[in-house]
Amino acid sequence: MISWGKPHQGDLVITSTKPDFDALLAQAHALANRASSVILPRFRAGVGIAHKGGSDFDPVTEADKEAERVMRALINERFPDHGIIGEEFGSENEDAEYCWVLDPIDGTRAFIMGQPLWGVLIGLAKDGAPYVGMMEQPFLGERFWAADGKAIYRRGETEKLMRTRACADLADALLGATGPYMFEEWELARFDELGANVRLKRYGGDCYNYCLLAMGEVDLVVEASLNIYDILPLIPIVEAAGGVVTTWEGGDPAQGGRIIAAGDPALHEKALRYLNP
Repeated sequence: MISWGKPHQGDLVITSTKPDFDALLAQAHALANRASSVILPRFRAGVGIAHKGGSDFDPVTEADKEAERVMRALINERFPDHGIIGEEFGSENEDAEYCWVLDPIDGTRAFIMGQPLWGVLIGLAKDGAPYVGMMEQPFLGERFWAADGKAIYRRGETEKLMRTRACADLADALLGATGPYMFEEWELARFDELGANVRLKRYGGDCYNYCLLAMGEVDLVVEASLNIYDILPLIPIVEAAGGVVTTWEGGDPAQGGRIIAAGDPALHEKALRYLNP
């Protein structure tokens, strides 16, 4: 179990049909702790890899599955009336007022290559809208979350607030995306046109890019073919840090699809002109 300066703060037994935000945030911390405890021993340990199916390689490992199992078990134990949407084991009671959205390892490709650019995504929707968001990177000892309108970063005993940086011009912007394989041909053409007008375009990073945007290290993240569990947990973090997250059409990003996140609202508006002319 990882210690985060406030030992086991998320492991308090809290069960309520009407929990307050602090209780739900404590549950998110507990889920991150539990997931980390089963993932870390399997990282860089020659874990077995399976292919989910389809024409493109879609990997899954026992670390993905076991992390989701322990998180689902803890939710069902403490909040049995809550719903769950998870990447590995699907949905249950997803129309509940509170619904947890879990991606046990976002960035499985990086995980199986031994690269620490992956994370545990834990989100909670209330009446369908993002309410709690957390990203855990246990190998680096980092945790990112949103609370009280603030985006918070913790590494070891150090905790600090995150804020996106001002960058209104595309020519100064740093742009990230997980990989070109996530785009259809016409989407990639628009992404490349946008990329030709920024200072730097880089592939790789998965969920980590959104947290780096919240920290003020990245200015734009543009992706496509995202599922709800890929993006909903990250929305509260980016927005609390001062950023903007929408679809390419400027709509609600909570269900996934084609997503753009920007640290500066003015930059977001300019980037949309390339993605949705």
